[in-house]
Amino acid sequence: MPDETPNPPGPLLGAIRAVTFAVPDLEAVEAAWTGPMGYRALRRDVVSAATATAWGAPALAGRPVLILGPASGEPTVLRFVAQPHAGEAPDRHAIGWSVAELTVQDSDALHARLQGSTFTIHSPPRTVPTYEYLRAMTATGPGGEHLNLTWITERRPDLAVATAFVGRCFIAVMGAPDLQAALDFYHETFGNAASPIRQLPGVRLAVVVLNDGSKIEIDDLPDLAPRNRTPGFLPSGLAMVSFECRDIGRFADRFIAPPAPGPFEPMPGRLAGVMTGVAGELLELIDVNDPR
Repeated sequence: MPDETPNPPGPLLGAIRAVTFAVPDLEAVEAAWTGPMGYRALRRDVVSAATATAWGAPALAGRPVLILGPASGEPTVLRFVAQPHAGEAPDRHAIGWSVAELTVQDSDALHARLQGSTFTIHSPPRTVPTYEYLRAMTATGPGGEHLNLTWITERRPDLAVATAFVGRCFIAVMGAPDLQAALDFYHETFGNAASPIRQLPGVRLAVVVLNDGSKIEIDDLPDLAPRNRTPGFLPSGLAMVSFECRDIGRFADRFIAPPAPGPFEPMPGRLAGVMTGVAGELLELIDVNDPR
């Protein structure tokens, strides 16, 4: 008999706990992130056939995966899966997931540290227009992983301040061909509210509010084609974002495969399932109510 217990009020989609990048060279990624970025290697493993199927990428079965975490031990990780790029690496502005935004303790010091590294700096640290408490820089890692590296210069209740020199991912950026449709998806599916739509220099956007200082930024990109994706593989670059979820059972008919204990950090053993969003983005939902 199905569980008819009403779900507690409030949004179901919680904090970002992992971002998964599909990259061509794990050794280069590990050297870069455990060097100047100060991350730690948490696991080296391979993707099982069951996990590859659950991710909608059966060709990843048997391919190596690397999981890295910030030196602070914060429970949000970076996963890197070895996969050849489908043509060129994805652009910073793309339909679906595109950029991971990480907290840092001092973006100016990080900028200096990254000189001569395998990270490509696109813009040096600068104060974000209309957000004087954010000093951010943009960069791309050796695997084509696009990053915003943001110093939150004053403590705020809605943003995750770094507890290590380079902290955790607190914002996942995605592009949508229809911004309002994407916002409606997150509200109608999970009950998560969004900010008003804003026109910033060069982009129209809004953010979906999560918890524990996390957000989803959705950029309005009506003129872009869907992301290039080789059949059987993940999208190149930022491929999937993992979230805490209070009730994954209600989404059972929307998952690519039935929920199963996830094998990898951040919460190995917890029930998890992957679904596709309105712009083709892959969301992994991790059941925070699962006691395992």
